[in-house]
Amino acid sequence: MPLRCETLYTWDRPRLSFEPIERSLLPVTERALELAMTAAQAAADKKAQDIVVIDVADQLYITDAFVIASATNERQVMAIVDAVEEALLNLPEKAKPARREGERQGRWVLLDYVDIVIHIQHAEEREFYSLDRLWKDCPTIPFVDRDMVDSSSGVA
Repeated sequence: MPLRCETLYTWDRPRLSFEPIERSLLPVTERALELAMTAAQAAADKKAQDIVVIDVADQLYITDAFVIASATNERQVMAIVDAVEEALLNLPEKAKPARREGERQGRWVLLDYVDIVIHIQHAEEREFYSLDRLWKDCPTIPFVDRDMVDSSSGVA
């Protein structure tokens, strides 16, 4: 997938000159994109709601993308978390979370895979904390549930 690039300049203090750097307009790495789409699909397979993938690479240096999904109850939150972890472990280049938060309560579970951070939230927490609104200035990465594509192509 070709990406357009723009030229930016950094200040090189020792030589007191500007050096051009190539930077993608879609800075998410291929690995982060693969992890995000796999996680989003795993969440969709467990009936997660309002799945959003946000490109935060321009705003944060610690990660490239957020995957945010909602569930209607704590049990579904945990089922989605389990499905996401399993799907990312089954990739050819396995991924394990570097950090996991919120599992005990089951209302908002955060999985940190370094390249991406996954937020699985109970619908009430999603509405209250409104991460989507907080990161509204960041571009979203389109995600389409493969089951929706399959069902719409089968309709005559």
